[in-house]
Amino acid sequence: DEKTLQELEKAIAKMVLLENEFADSIENINQFAKKLLFIGLILSILILGGLIVILIRYVSLNITKPSNLLLNLVNKLAVGDLTPQIDIQSKDEIGLLASAITEMKLSMQETIAHANKIARGDYSAKLTPRSDKDELINSLNAMTTSLKETTDENKIQNWLKTGLTELNDRMRGEQDYVTLAQNTVSYIAEFLNAQVGAIFLNLEDDKLKLVGSYAYSERKNLSNQYKIGEGIIGQAALEKKPILLSNVPDDYIKISSGLGESTPCNIIAIPFMFEGNVKGVIELGFFNEFNGERMEFLKHAIENIGINFSSAESRSKLQELLERTQQQAEELQSQQEELRQTNEELEEQAKYLRESEARLQAQQEELRQTNEELEEKTKILEEQKENIRKKNLELEKAQNLLQERAEELEITSKYKSEFLANMSHELRTPLNSLLILSKILSQNKDANLTDKQIEFTRTIHSAGTELLNIINEILDLARVESGKIDLNIENVNLKQVAEDIENNYKHLSDDKQLNFSVKVDNDLPEFVRTDEQRLKQILKNFISNAIKFTEQGSIIVKFEKAPADTNFSQSGLKPEKAIAVSVTDTGKGIPTEKQNVIFEAFQQEDGTTSRKYGGTGLGLSIAREMARFLGGEIKLKSEVGKGSRFTFYFSDYNSDNGQSHFQPESQNRSNKKELPRSEIKLAPKSVIEKPVDDFQDDLRNIQAGDRTILVVEDDIKFAKILIDLAHERNFKSLVAATGRKGLQLAEEFKPDAIILDIGLPDIDGWTVMEKLKHNPDTRHIPVHFMSASDKSMEALRMGAIGFLSKPVTMEGLEGAFNKIEGIISKSIKNLLVVEDDENQRQSIIELIGNSDVRTTTTESGKKAFEMLKTNNFDCMVLDLGLSDISGFQLLQMIEAEKSINHIPIIIYTGKEISRHEEEKLKKHAESIIIKGVRSPDRLFDEVTLFLHRVEANLPEEKQKMLRMIHDKELLFQNKKILLVDDDMRNVFAISNVLEDKGMKVVIGKNGKQGVDLVEQHGDFDLVIMDIMMPEMDGYEAIRRIRKTNKHDKLPVIALTAKAMKGDRNKCIEAGANDYLAKPVDPDKLLSLLRVWLYR
Repeated sequence: DEKTLQELEKAIAKMVLLENEFADSIENINQFAKKLLFIGLILSILILGGLIVILIRYVSLNITKPSNLLLNLVNKLAVGDLTPQIDIQSKDEIGLLASAITEMKLSMQETIAHANKIARGDYSAKLTPRSDKDELINSLNAMTTSLKETTDENKIQNWLKTGLTELNDRMRGEQDYVTLAQNTVSYIAEFLNAQVGAIFLNLEDDKLKLVGSYAYSERKNLSNQYKIGEGIIGQAALEKKPILLSNVPDDYIKISSGLGESTPCNIIAIPFMFEGNVKGVIELGFFNEFNGERMEFLKHAIENIGINFSSAESRSKLQELLERTQQQAEELQSQQEELRQTNEELEEQAKYLRESEARLQAQQEELRQTNEELEEKTKILEEQKENIRKKNLELEKAQNLLQERAEELEITSKYKSEFLANMSHELRTPLNSLLILSKILSQNKDANLTDKQIEFTRTIHSAGTELLNIINEILDLARVESGKIDLNIENVNLKQVAEDIENNYKHLSDDKQLNFSVKVDNDLPEFVRTDEQRLKQILKNFISNAIKFTEQGSIIVKFEKAPADTNFSQSGLKPEKAIAVSVTDTGKGIPTEKQNVIFEAFQQEDGTTSRKYGGTGLGLSIAREMARFLGGEIKLKSEVGKGSRFTFYFSDYNSDNGQSHFQPESQNRSNKKELPRSEIKLAPKSVIEKPVDDFQDDLRNIQAGDRTILVVEDDIKFAKILIDLAHERNFKSLVAATGRKGLQLAEEFKPDAIILDIGLPDIDGWTVMEKLKHNPDTRHIPVHFMSASDKSMEALRMGAIGFLSKPVTMEGLEGAFNKIEGIISKSIKNLLVVEDDENQRQSIIELIGNSDVRTTTTESGKKAFEMLKTNNFDCMVLDLGLSDISGFQLLQMIEAEKSINHIPIIIYTGKEISRHEEEKLKKHAESIIIKGVRSPDRLFDEVTLFLHRVEANLPEEKQKMLRMIHDKELLFQNKKILLVDDDMRNVFAISNVLEDKGMKVVIGKNGKQGVDLVEQHGDFDLVIMDIMMPEMDGYEAIRRIRKTNKHDKLPVIALTAKAMKGDRNKCIEAGANDYLAKPVDPDKLLSLLRVWLYR
């Protein structure tokens, strides 16, 4: 068909086209074959030519190139370049030449390597000569040997120089000989590689003493000190040359470490000297061989060592001289300007000498010259010292003269104070009767006096009271001037003080129509710690003067904090801790020129005989001294016509954590040198001469069942008053004018009560009281003290029921008789036991027992306080450790509560009480008992004493218990007493007294020996210590005993022959418990021993 034909035509056309293309390809192939044939021909020609050229080149290289290489190598070797390599393996002449050149190169490299080793300091290698004629190798080897020897020598020298330099560095500076010795031996041992070392110094008497060591262990059989010529050390010093020991025996010395020990092989002892004098010896031990280099080092070193130790010795002597001279200069610096200049010269000389000493370390010759200079300067110092000594003697004489004058003035002042005090005391006795009798007359009980006579008696009583106030002021002034004021620091409620002041003085100001107010700032603490009595005494004076000198206007008392800008130059108070109490009035005012005068004794603003206002002029003087005793001061601001303001500034003891920031004036005064006791003769007491028979007492009228009172009083008039008062209360009276008579009557009649004076003609009231309370037949009798002396706490502690200070008032006498009647009429006594332990409370109830005591118990301090406010107890037993508050807090609460009457308080506690706490408790409690083996017996004894129980009415076993407590002789058996006294006569006398009572006595000859005995034994029951002893006095010995806590409770009784007023205080401050004056009264000594051995 048509389509097939078209396809066929196309296929034929395509075939024709392919045929044409094939024909073209065949033509191209023919052309290429022709070209290839032509190129092949040309290449064949070129290859043949190249082969011919290569052949020619190869032949040329095998002959000329090795020659050129060898030439190049030789040229480089000629300029020192050994780096090129050559590799010719042929066996022909060129190969042999190459081998020779290579051998020469290797030889040169070996030589260079050897030279490099020498340059690096390696001289150990040597070159082997290649022939007998190898001069280069032989020369190099010789040079190596020479260099090695030179280098080794240089090393040794450098080693020596380094060691010597470092040793000098170790020894340089101002070292004492001990430090210098230690530094020297340590360095030498380390530098020489010694395993042990020691250094011995020739310090004194040609004895070599071990001062420093290195790895040295002391052994019992080896001495640390040698004489010259003794042992290896001493022999080396004697010969002045080293001694070397080799092959040391195994048992000679051991060198120890943590892993073991061994014996050194070699030991050398080498002395070091200065100017031919042996200063010491150094001993060293080595495990290995001791070579010449070590010896060479030591020989060079000992010279400098000798120089340095000589310098240290000279420096030590010089320092000693300088210190001695400086001390003398400082002591006299304030008196003489010349000594200050001398001290400056000494300092300059010391500086110059220190500089000289530094230069001396370099050369021996310079040291010798400097030593000569030092000797000259020492002579100058000695001369100056002698001049100083002479001037010291002159100053000492002048000072002694001034001291004598000062003592004379102080003695005169003291005599005056004692006279005033004694006269005031004597005036109080007749004044006592005058006041009481005038008071009785003014009451006109018999209605037989006229109104005029009653007015007279009241005037007499008023005048007597005023006279008593004057006497009290004089007595206060005398106490102040003699420094005998005791402070009672306690918690004081300022608001309560303010309230008391307002109550006491409001009516006086109202009488003069003055506005009187008392203000307390709110920012003040509620309580401050100070002496309330002294504070009120100062304010009383201010307020009394304000009322006296103010005719109209107001008086304001204000308690506030001190202003921050207040100047306290006199007292040293800190403004932020000071409290101010001011009294401001609108009175007449005080002129400026009189403001200082009014504070002097017996001085007033108006001192004329026609003055308007009376008074002694003592008040402000006493107030100023009281302020000083409290560590405070008084400031005055006043303007004439406008008024005055007196301000008392004082410190709250609480502000310094319970510690005052000042030392109370009383302590300062008590530290002064004691003056001789004055002997002021007083008029003899007429009462002593008057027989007791003149008393109209009831001695011959007493019947069985009568109520009786014994009056022991040497003042006849006062005794008569007491008899009349006793009769008014249906008591029959016995009167004794002496202590011994009183004891006799008490033993015979067994009175229901005793009124006792202290100042009796024969024995004092304290002794009478002691004997009464130690007698089982009289110890239950209530005793009331009435005396001119004020020692109420001591009386109460002894068992007294009360104390009245003369002159007494009728109210006071009435109160005393009421107390006596209350006690003797009370058949059952009330006892309060405050104890937190139930078992202890029950034990106390069983111990006290008997039907005459009603015992109330509580475990709480607060409950006890409430009971005391609502009930009348006769005695209280108090434990310090309670369930709610401490016993100390309860005592303070009782003291602050005015509604609680005073009752005896017995502290019964297991708590360890410090000395401070004990002193604090003694202000509140009559007795302190520490719980122990015998404490129940003591508790029973004290309760029986303060409840005034009749011993005969107690059960037999309780009576036996009391007899055992008060058996005076049994207490002494087997007690160990240490007696320290340098006077053998005194020791003999006292030891005989003690040994007769069954005590064991150990003797100490001085204070130091006494302290040593206490430390060695530690089982003494009591120490009797003399004060004046050689080597160490008694004060220092007691202080050292008290330093250790284990001896804090050991009783110590001090003995002294001085018998001055302040001796007792000094002994107590040193730590003694009590004091006894020589000559020792055996009875008083035994009495003291009973007190302290029983405690």
